[in-house]
Amino acid sequence: MPVVMPPPPDLARVAETVRNKLPFRVEVTTLGPLAGDASNRRYFRLHVAGGPPHSLVVMQLASPEAFKQSEEAVSQGAPVVTELPFVNILHHLMKADVAVPALHYYDEAGGLLYLEDLGDVTLAHATENGASLDTVELYRQAVDDLARLHLKASFPPDPACVAFGRAFDVPLLMWEFDHFLEYGIEKRAGRPMEERDRQAIRAEMHKIAELLAAQPRVFTHRDYHSRNLMVLDGRLRVIDFQDALMGPASYDLASLLRDSYLSLPEELIEELVVHYLEAMAKAGAPLDRVQFMRLFDMTSIQRNLKAAGRFVYILLEKNNDRYIEYIPRTLANVKRNLGRYQGLRALHKALARHVPELA
Repeated sequence: MPVVMPPPPDLARVAETVRNKLPFRVEVTTLGPLAGDASNRRYFRLHVAGGPPHSLVVMQLASPEAFKQSEEAVSQGAPVVTELPFVNILHHLMKADVAVPALHYYDEAGGLLYLEDLGDVTLAHATENGASLDTVELYRQAVDDLARLHLKASFPPDPACVAFGRAFDVPLLMWEFDHFLEYGIEKRAGRPMEERDRQAIRAEMHKIAELLAAQPRVFTHRDYHSRNLMVLDGRLRVIDFQDALMGPASYDLASLLRDSYLSLPEELIEELVVHYLEAMAKAGAPLDRVQFMRLFDMTSIQRNLKAAGRFVYILLEKNNDRYIEYIPRTLANVKRNLGRYQGLRALHKALARHVPELA
């Protein structure tokens, strides 16, 4: 069932919190809604007098406890969550020197988090959806930041961080593939697949899941893309990290470079993959280039299929059509990568019978 959001935050409660709980003395002037996403949370910009700062962002949860469980599926055997994942992972990333927004106060009873305002300029906006002269420089910065995140947030492992208790294992990867079969094919078409077709497709998908699950794991943001990287004073800041888990290094890179929301030139994508490999090698964690390029493509297929299915899910289950326009680009990424490998011909042929964009 769709989550029912509470009414906007009570201004008197917010004003009292700002007056008494924040690490600086300011007074509330206005509170207005910000554009949200497809999650079970809402955002508001809070303007204040007497700063700096001159504004804050208030994150409102669907209920005080609603955000303890990930909205994404998590791996089997994941530990019981006793702390808000956003707060838990925020603290871990801060210790790893990852540029995340400051949390000024968490009103647990009210389900309200008072966060640093990072502005409205995402990486997508700053690069004019990948078309500006700043695109290469900003994406190199995003890749450099990702390499540092993968190293500094992964080692040493932190058992207190919820991300280390869940991972992209075969069942989770297959759950995401099945999510695409259910929503990206069956519910999108309005009819079930024949079981023979389903099993044939799943058998090929299982091979990809096994490949990805067998890779060494690093701390994985899970949604490291152009809308979750904010540009502030020329530097990137990372948001929307609460679903982090352990996964292959290729996953976040595929999220960034095979983005559903914008298209980068193929030659730039290859250059940026090499840039990531060079950054990892420079840090003392070299990866085989040929093997990693193949892994990057396989991860992109899995990631893009999952995203396409998720967009249909958001339309049908949350009555939100904002993401449907991105399905053609997402599936074009899948088609391109399927066509690169002889070993994926069976999967490509089977999917093309049900997905017009892949034919």
